[in-house]
Amino acid sequence: MDYLIRFSQSHETFRLPEIQALAVIEGIDLKVISYSLESPFCIVHLPSATAARRLIQRSILAMSVHELWGAGADLAAVHAAVCATTPHLWADYATCSFKFTLDSYQGSRSAADKIRLINAFSYLGFAGPIQMRNPDEEFVLFEDWPLNSTPLGIADPTYCYFGRFLGAGARDLPKRLDLKKRRYISTTSMDAELALVTANLALAAPGKIVYDPFVGTGSFPIACAQFGAVTFGSDIDGRSIRGDEKKKTLRGNFEQYGLLAGLGGMFTADLTNSPIRRAPLRHDGDGATGRIFDAIVCDPPYGVREGLRVLGVRDPEKSPWIIPKGKEMYKDPDFVPPRKPYSFLAMLDDILHFAAQTLVDNGRVSFWMPTANDEEQEIPVPAHPYLETVSVCTQVFNKWSRRLITYRRIPDNEVDPEAMKSREETIYVGKSADELNPFRKAYFNKFEN
Repeated sequence: MDYLIRFSQSHETFRLPEIQALAVIEGIDLKVISYSLESPFCIVHLPSATAARRLIQRSILAMSVHELWGAGADLAAVHAAVCATTPHLWADYATCSFKFTLDSYQGSRSAADKIRLINAFSYLGFAGPIQMRNPDEEFVLFEDWPLNSTPLGIADPTYCYFGRFLGAGARDLPKRLDLKKRRYISTTSMDAELALVTANLALAAPGKIVYDPFVGTGSFPIACAQFGAVTFGSDIDGRSIRGDEKKKTLRGNFEQYGLLAGLGGMFTADLTNSPIRRAPLRHDGDGATGRIFDAIVCDPPYGVREGLRVLGVRDPEKSPWIIPKGKEMYKDPDFVPPRKPYSFLAMLDDILHFAAQTLVDNGRVSFWMPTANDEEQEIPVPAHPYLETVSVCTQVFNKWSRRLITYRRIPDNEVDPEAMKSREETIYVGKSADELNPFRKAYFNKFEN
């Protein structure tokens, strides 16, 4: 049967990928019938009402799901569809308590119009009590109106849908994890809504192991733990791991939400100097040996405030004493390890290569990447022979955007060996922060060509 998903009209490019990811998590056969970025209404085909409720229960961007009884360009078409396809269902709701709701997107109706529209469905023959609070069943008439329909005096909506309410999404969850009420945050902490969407796209769920290599104050691990995953994380800045007070720690954030069961471990490291074991890339792997993560989620540093850095020495020949001295002093609480410049494009490539070496087959990596809105300065979506792009979601700002890119780890025997050879020949050159980071250079040039 067909079902109607009522999305929130925000983060439009994220909505369908999130629903498709939830279908993978729940093992539901999902077929999208109609969808548009311009509308909050999406029609999908699902095996049952139970599957529809399961699909929507942890969605952040979907408000509700409904059993679709009829749809059309006007109310006459809706009534015709209801009468043609659903008479066999009417008796099931003849005596239960019920209510009717009108949802007019971008439009409005007077009280008299609402009553008239609801009464037009009297042929359904519902004889049970009308109950506005907690009824047994709720029926909703959705109207999709043109933009500014009220001030323009537009008389009719462009499309209508009628359906039976089945279940609501998890729209209240971001409020529970709101950064304004979180004990320990930083200036770059990802807001709760998008962190939860990222966790959904990464297929975070009970029994899954998730890792964040740029963990900061833990926004992504918290979101993944909320959905039952066990999370690990690391950061080059040890202060984010240690925290600054007894209660203002990364662990304290998990305690605040009662998610300690999802806290695996956090440590200080950077992606290029990680203690995590990496499996060699091969074409005859079994998809399990040596690879441990089900998902990798992160928001890497953009290198705008200062150039990107990793642990190491810029010129070991000029300062040969630094590395031996660091090995002696690394346990000193006041020790600050040396760092060297890092290429932005190399970082993106290193994230993908790390994912290829540590993700199980069909595991996912979801990371955020900034880019200019101008086509000539746009940074292309990075690729890796062992990873298949699942979705690219975009959050647009003024002259730049950030993308949430999600990949699937391809089984070894499906990888093109020639593509891997061409990747190994890529070299990233440059010495200054701007040379190493095209986004940083464009940002400070105000994205002017």
